[in-house]
Amino acid sequence: MGIQRNSPKVSPKRTLKFLLDLDSKHNSSRQPHTNSVYEEILSLIPYCSYTYTFTDPSESPSQQNFKRDKLINLLAIIKPLKKPIPDEILSPLFTMISTNLFRPLPPPHTTSIVSILPDDDDLVATPTAAWLHLHIIYDILLRLVINLEPKSLREYIDESFIQNLLTLFQSEDPRERESLKNVYHKIYAKFHSSRSFMRKAMNDVFLHYIFETEQKHCGVGDLLEIWGTIINGFSIPLKEEHKLFLTRVLIPLHRPKGMQAYHQQLAYCVYQFVEKEPMLGVVVVQGILRYWPVTNCQKEVLLIGELEALVDSMGLEEYKVLALPLCTRITKCLNSWNSQVAERALYIWNNELFVKMASQAIDDVFPVVVEGMEKNLKWHWSRSVRQLTQNVKEMLEEMESSLYSKCLSELDDNDSATNKEEMRRRERWERLEMAARTNQFIQE
Repeated sequence: MGIQRNSPKVSPKRTLKFLLDLDSKHNSSRQPHTNSVYEEILSLIPYCSYTYTFTDPSESPSQQNFKRDKLINLLAIIKPLKKPIPDEILSPLFTMISTNLFRPLPPPHTTSIVSILPDDDDLVATPTAAWLHLHIIYDILLRLVINLEPKSLREYIDESFIQNLLTLFQSEDPRERESLKNVYHKIYAKFHSSRSFMRKAMNDVFLHYIFETEQKHCGVGDLLEIWGTIINGFSIPLKEEHKLFLTRVLIPLHRPKGMQAYHQQLAYCVYQFVEKEPMLGVVVVQGILRYWPVTNCQKEVLLIGELEALVDSMGLEEYKVLALPLCTRITKCLNSWNSQVAERALYIWNNELFVKMASQAIDDVFPVVVEGMEKNLKWHWSRSVRQLTQNVKEMLEEMESSLYSKCLSELDDNDSATNKEEMRRRERWERLEMAARTNQFIQE
């Protein structure tokens, strides 16, 4: 197999010393003449525009290394450039960038290391074969965004370009998503007129992921990380547009099965909203309770932690509204047969602010909590859960001894009434069975 059609001619192999000397030359205080710099850029672009699959056996490693050397050369030239670059240079330069970056991505895997171990950023589920070249392309794009004024780039970094960047967040290579995140965030910071579109475009990605597809999206966490810095800059009082983003996008993002992969970034975004306007905590907590998982114990543990953090940022008015529904859910969790969920729900009672919230509606909360405590002490299989339950019970008894005793007495009365009703039901059933046997005997 020979050299591919349209493949650039391979030059002698560049040594590391040569590349370092070249980089040093372009970063020296003695800048080359502008025209000669532009001519050199134009001479390098054709070599950098040729793309390799890195899977075709006809592709020579020497060809791929040759392109990499040219990309390093181009990056070294662009790095120090601060003055405006004419369209005659920018146009082919952005064509080269688009040709390399905007490529078809492989379909996402249904099972992935990323979804199993979301916190381990060092694991690469599906390495991008072309990363040898792509990481330099991203560096070139980032340098152009940093060095040049938005007005000179607006023709090239338009809505279509931004939309294509967002599509690349589906890449399963975390190295590429990290580079994308840096580029996208820098564009958002500099291109003020594009901010509204960029926010809407990210929201469309979230909404499609929540409501229109069952496939995982590896870039949700990275996009939420960008949103976290955006929310941090919101002024108070919050605009209605931003509140709608919270209720229509962030809260429903608690629903998908793959929430564990991006929960840390999601919880940070939500917390920023509640910290700015505590009354939004009521909406958030009610939304989380509405999307509470039925069988996913890992999600339950994460959500209990998120609820605890939200309670820390709210005030008395919010406590009065949330005390009963929140304590009801926590009680159901401490009765869970999964010991991790039960223990996490019991540990939340060590939080002074959570106890303070419960005390705002103590007459309504205690009957629910006492019933859950006694149920654990009688029936839970885990010794550690029973011991933690006993510790919480002692704390609650010390806090409101008379009310706890009253609730315990009412619980005993209810149990007695339930037992009596059960006995009456059994007696009625036995009478029906006896009548049925008698009727059958008469007929025979």
